[in-house]
Amino acid sequence: MQDIVANQRTFFNTHSSKDLSFRITQLKKLEKLLKSYQSELDGAIYADFKKSPFENFATEIGMLLMDITEAKRHLHRWAKQKKVKTNLANFPALSYIIPEPLGVCLVIGAWNYPYLITLSPVIAAIAAGNTVVIKPSEISSESSKVIAKLINSNFDPAYLKVVEGGIPETTALLVEKFDKIFFTGSSTVGKIIYQAAAEHLTPVTLELGGKSPAIIASDANLKMTVKRLIWAKFLNAGQTCIAPDYVLVDEKVKDKFLALAVEAIAKAKYDVDNDNYTQIINDRNLNRLSALIPKDKVYYGGEIDTAARTIAPTILTEIDFTSEIMQEEIFGPILPVIGYTNVDNAIAEVQRLPKPLSCYTFTSSKKFKKKVLNELSFGGGTINDAVMHISNPNLPFGGVGASGMGSYHGEDGFKTFSHYKSILDKPTWFELPLKYAPYSKMKLAWLRRVIGL
Repeated sequence: MQDIVANQRTFFNTHSSKDLSFRITQLKKLEKLLKSYQSELDGAIYADFKKSPFENFATEIGMLLMDITEAKRHLHRWAKQKKVKTNLANFPALSYIIPEPLGVCLVIGAWNYPYLITLSPVIAAIAAGNTVVIKPSEISSESSKVIAKLINSNFDPAYLKVVEGGIPETTALLVEKFDKIFFTGSSTVGKIIYQAAAEHLTPVTLELGGKSPAIIASDANLKMTVKRLIWAKFLNAGQTCIAPDYVLVDEKVKDKFLALAVEAIAKAKYDVDNDNYTQIINDRNLNRLSALIPKDKVYYGGEIDTAARTIAPTILTEIDFTSEIMQEEIFGPILPVIGYTNVDNAIAEVQRLPKPLSCYTFTSSKKFKKKVLNELSFGGGTINDAVMHISNPNLPFGGVGASGMGSYHGEDGFKTFSHYKSILDKPTWFELPLKYAPYSKMKLAWLRRVIGL
């Protein structure tokens, strides 16, 4: 690990990765590789948890290609020196800001979207001019292997290098000094990453998770609400960090919501063989999720196939905020539905939980929408839809509080892996004497004027 980081630092110090044409060339190369490795990427992720080629492209490879297109299109603007105003105290001078790469970066991916979550930050780091050590999740082992093959067989390890392995390898990497660490995963591991980074005062972006609520008002378009919400919840069998974790629905429309939800699930025919569902990633997570399902609270679904490692789309009712399933992020195909009669009380319950990564509000009322947006703190979200905010590169994606720190996507990804260097550029042909001794009342009076006091 020491040699990998040392070699990347040596390469970074040649300044090759700072050249914009070099960055664009590397982005184009990665773009070509993602396309040429498509069948291997499909096969690996299917082997890990039966994710279909369609969903692999729609939720992973396609979004990575969009990231690359966005970076290529706007990189010159993002990297451009920006002129800012100079105040009177520094007259005459120019003031400007220069974006520069941070240096040697570490990107630690997650298993639930092993390509997107691992490589999207890498694309941002390349665009910003850095070198990157990449650590995919060992849990999605086949996907990790193909990421390693794609990168390590085609890029100079002094520029991009994939390190495979588990806790020992990650621990060894964290001993090294990086100029940036980007981690996606659980808050428990996020704390370990943060502590390790503190030893070197390394800046960190943490993309974590949390219990993301969906709040449904009585005036919501229920048919469209259910269609969008059910798709978002059971995408990837609920193994999505921004999936709706639970639903708060006005009691006036709760029964209708439940009936429509059952219809939507039945209509979708969620099944691995239908290419619209996945396995639970491993037995440990299957057992964890199984233990979270209270059999007497199952409104629909609940079937568990241990051999196939699947859990049918499940809806729970008669749940409240003291229930066991409301004490942790579900991260699976289980949807608790909680009715409310007073939205203020519902919002107060959400506020008692750690700040979520996302929040979804379904309403026709501007007043209701404004209330939720003003009173709840969360990373990002949508109105009358769910999950789809992640697909807009113009929206920074990230958490707040326990759900993470920092953001990326589009230009915000470039900013995450950049330092903005502030420069005051002064000529030598003129200098105001006010700051130099001897001091006087007259100089103080003029100094107050110059400063604007």
